[in-house]
Amino acid sequence: MPAGGRHRAGGRRRRRPGRARRRQCRGRAIKINQLGFLPAAHKLAVVPAGAASRFTVVDAANGKQVFEGKLGDAARWDASAETVRVADFSTLRTAGRYRLRVAGLPDSAPFPIDANAYRDLDAGAIRAYTINRAGIALGPQVAGIYARAAGHPDDKVLVHASAASKARPAGTVIASPKGWYDAGDYNKYIVNSGISTYTLLAAYEHFPDWFGKLGVRLPESGNGLPDLLNEALWNLDWMATMQDPADGGVYHKLTNLSFDGMVMPERATAPRYVVQKTTAAALDFAAVMATASRVLAPFDAQAPGRSARFLAAAEAAWRWARANPHALYRQPDDVKTGTYGDDHVDDEFAWAAAELLIATGKDDYRALALSMPAPAARPGKPALPAGERSAEPGWADVAPLGWISLAQQSKRLPEGVDIAPVRKRLAQEAERLAARWNASPYRVSMAAGDFVWGSNAVILNQAMMLVAAYRLDPRPAYLDAAQSALDYVLGRNALGTSFVTGFGARAPLHPHHRPSQADGIAAPVPGWLVGGPNPGQQDLPSCPAGTRYPSALPALSWLDDVCSYASNEVAINWNAPLVYVAGALQSLVR
Repeated sequence: MPAGGRHRAGGRRRRRPGRARRRQCRGRAIKINQLGFLPAAHKLAVVPAGAASRFTVVDAANGKQVFEGKLGDAARWDASAETVRVADFSTLRTAGRYRLRVAGLPDSAPFPIDANAYRDLDAGAIRAYTINRAGIALGPQVAGIYARAAGHPDDKVLVHASAASKARPAGTVIASPKGWYDAGDYNKYIVNSGISTYTLLAAYEHFPDWFGKLGVRLPESGNGLPDLLNEALWNLDWMATMQDPADGGVYHKLTNLSFDGMVMPERATAPRYVVQKTTAAALDFAAVMATASRVLAPFDAQAPGRSARFLAAAEAAWRWARANPHALYRQPDDVKTGTYGDDHVDDEFAWAAAELLIATGKDDYRALALSMPAPAARPGKPALPAGERSAEPGWADVAPLGWISLAQQSKRLPEGVDIAPVRKRLAQEAERLAARWNASPYRVSMAAGDFVWGSNAVILNQAMMLVAAYRLDPRPAYLDAAQSALDYVLGRNALGTSFVTGFGARAPLHPHHRPSQADGIAAPVPGWLVGGPNPGQQDLPSCPAGTRYPSALPALSWLDDVCSYASNEVAINWNAPLVYVAGALQSLVR
């Protein structure tokens, strides 16, 4: 989450032995995607520079050599102060389980080459949302060992004074059930739900063959709707309740007055409130509901009229935002939970207009839909030099989502709408990201300023932009750079860690996630992408005395501790591009 946007109460700290020794060994480790590769994928590993100039790939079972290659030139990555070389074994396509070997170094973690290398990862990343649902009991048949009682029915939510209106004065009781807990806490936020839900809907819309068949074992599985859409609907149904039917405005969040302690959801029983209607919330709501209306239209027989209701709600929210363009979120004095405050809503207007133009064809939306506001300094994303500034989406900069939709849905647009500038902009961003990737010693598309709160989502959102450009113009470099983004979060990073709980030989054990901390189970809920390296280290004042990050260097500033909400929290907007990118690679790598 962006710096200043959230604050977390720290939890019980579990000390682990051998940290210093593991850090020492990590510098000599071969860094590789621990979940492996599709047979036709671009396959890279990062190797500490030393005397060796060649590498081999060996069968993990018997040590037999199956591939040999030359290491790339040594280069220093300033983000981690490492000098490294790249091993490229892309031409190895035979299915199997392997290790990468370099003289003088320990072998890499074992990794497979498999035609379904990311199936379990994708299903697990979707099921993480299921485990984070509000208002539903999860039995063993769905949640396995993570079964739990229902929490937060949200059938008696109070209207906060900041959200009061003539029709709904302060203290009015409304029902606002369902939805996902936002992150490591138990609150629900429209702004962050916007980008999260859109990305899941886009994943299905862009890759229906993959996601239409991907079973996730949900409570609704088998009802005629693909499981990814079933999961998205749980949150869409909640979002719909956050609109005031009297005027179309949308409440910014549903929250306690302060964060809950580290307890299971059924034990978190503080009063809940809807807080302030905002322009950003209304526009994010409008964009997502317009998207949902078209993605779910083929399934209207299951729920007649649903698509039309979603579109009508989107247009009502748009009208409210146009009438209230400066209703920016301001945290009330008695509310202490996450803000998702954003003083720049030009990008939200552009995104909502794009989705509504696609959905309705109305000329009213055309100008703003094609406005393409430039990326700017947003919460948690500092202003960067022009050469480093990229336009990957984030909750506070959603304009690129509109570009993706306009480019992918051009056939739905009215005659005369010229999207050539949008396609050009996507291509420019992809070229920028691919050039960074190609020049990086670690072969990643991240610039120095991308190591922020939620840096792992930054690189995956960059990958989503690369995929969008690749679908318009299939240049191999775009897809290879997107593959490297997934490789990064799955272990080819300076820490040699898979940043997804439960996946990989070395993964986070102590995420800042209340159910994972409070359920009494040693292993955290699987399938969650943690935030990743963040040199801001904003959580240290809330951590127990003596807590230290292993390093202040950008690529090493990560702490696997429940207190570390600035580097080790989970969040729905971070998991969404993981779902998208894993499915995209499964669909496009041939």
